[in-house]
Amino acid sequence: MAALNDLRNGLVIRIDNIIYTVVGCEHVKPGKGGAFARTKIKRIRDGAVLDRTFRANESIETVRLTDQEMQYLYSEGDMLWFMDNESFDQHPLPEVLIGEDVKYLKEGENVTVKMDGNKPLAVELPTFVELKIVETDPGLRGDTVSGGTKPAKLETGAVVNVPLFVKNDTTIKVDTRNGKYVERV
Repeated sequence: MAALNDLRNGLVIRIDNIIYTVVGCEHVKPGKGGAFARTKIKRIRDGAVLDRTFRANESIETVRLTDQEMQYLYSEGDMLWFMDNESFDQHPLPEVLIGEDVKYLKEGENVTVKMDGNKPLAVELPTFVELKIVETDPGLRGDTVSGGTKPAKLETGAVVNVPLFVKNDTTIKVDTRNGKYVERV
């Protein structure tokens, strides 16, 4: 349990059996009345952000999450199968844990799974992934680095805007945080 003074950005808490992380916290000590904290908390499951006020007399349950390295194996329906890199056990995880970022997930890729005991809560992809372009329009003579962009379909099905000079079967580096082209590999 944590007290009001322990609230800070990055703290993981449990409210009504739902796990949140604190993304914004402002401690307020009014001249009249008790102290309180205005917070923005983010639900780990789906990323929804809520505003919540905590009073001085409330107890706050903190959660200690563990990071576990797992390798993505394959997809089966709405379940994604991962293998624990230490014990080699295979675990099915629902696709909603990754959300839209599933389009950057390639078989054999290592990811970090946030665990609450034995229960997976969230999957963190690497910041950059290397993916091959399977379909894009051909570049034209005179295309330069400073020119425009064109859409390119990647091996995972994701579509990313790339410079005009990039061709089919080129491996590129993509930033998974914003889905943008970084460089050729």
